[in-house]
Amino acid sequence: MPRRRVDVEKGLLKKGFRRREGDHHYYNYFNTQGKKTAVFTKTSHSHTEISASVISLMAKQCKLSRQTFDMLVDCPLSQQEYETLLILGGHVSPVTPGE
Repeated sequence: MPRRRVDVEKGLLKKGFRRREGDHHYYNYFNTQGKKTAVFTKTSHSHTEISASVISLMAKQCKLSRQTFDMLVDCPLSQQEYETLLILGGHVSPVTPGE
């Protein structure tokens, strides 16, 4: 099922992603301590809706299943829970106190 681009982008921004401009809108994930990670995704400037196949690709870039990505964007999955999934999957390093 396609999703509105603006809704997906707002959901990402609420969960620790930060936008940078380019030929697309790029979103890099920053951990709960504000450090940039290697996790990222992007959206197109030109489309108002994102197709289901592209949403699946975005989920993969964010190291999530499609269903979990929807939870991230729709807010049942918190930033802390997302970060825990990334740590458990070995995609980001755990945050150490005092860093």
